[in-house]
Amino acid sequence: MTAAPRLFALALATLLAACAPEPEPANPALWRVDGARGERGYLFGTIHSLDRPALWRSGKVDAALRASDRIVVEVAGLADQAALQKTFAAMSKSPGLPPVSARIDPVLRSRLAALMSKVGAREASFAGVETWAVALSLARASQGRDDAGNGIDRAVLAAAEGRPVVELEGAAAQLGLFDALPEAEQRDLLNAVLRDEGAIDYESADLAKAWRQGDMALIERETGKGLLADPELRAALFTARNETWSGRLATMLGKRETPFVAVGAAHMAGPEGLPALLAARGYKVTRVQ
Repeated sequence: MTAAPRLFALALATLLAACAPEPEPANPALWRVDGARGERGYLFGTIHSLDRPALWRSGKVDAALRASDRIVVEVAGLADQAALQKTFAAMSKSPGLPPVSARIDPVLRSRLAALMSKVGAREASFAGVETWAVALSLARASQGRDDAGNGIDRAVLAAAEGRPVVELEGAAAQLGLFDALPEAEQRDLLNAVLRDEGAIDYESADLAKAWRQGDMALIERETGKGLLADPELRAALFTARNETWSGRLATMLGKRETPFVAVGAAHMAGPEGLPALLAARGYKVTRVQ
């Protein structure tokens, strides 16, 4: 590379860095889990998307990462968008479905039309697409941008540094949770998205603030809103998953593995959260940050 292109590349990099949003300080919640026979693990609440980067690597988090022998996440292949899209496409189609407008609360049909217009889609584009997949697609498109690059899940994966990464679910299993919902619940999901664009992620600005501050009381209140306020959806998408995960984590701890468990902070909140469920299994769970 000659001097002129080098200088141009340097100037461009400097400009891009100057335009990039400044990272925000963060103090997210972290717990240590101890068993009676010396078992140990860590629970770290993440947030899946943020509108700007976060300074989440505190001394306590780094110490927990160093002490762990594996990283445990919901889905490991977050960077492989092509694979995720392929999985989504394979699971989301069924022939003979009625039009989307016939699958929602009639009072929301104007909202559907407005949202379709906003994201540049047509109802015909969703012919044969299952209701849960319509809900996820519209929720993501309505956000207008993808802030997942600032999400802490990806950052934790990058911090694995050669340690094994264990999936609690994986993309197919996670999408399968939606796919397995009865049609009535899928329609509740779509109605929730239409009433509150982005509700599918239950990650409001208030939740992002609460995550940065490690305010688990606020996170618990926020995760009782939107689609998780629906009892059936809450049971399928929240409480049942937490029960399953706590069992898997107890198995890891019983094998004397030392997991650093990084999942959405909502899954750490309240009496149905992972810290409470592991405490109910006899572990000592201590909030360390």
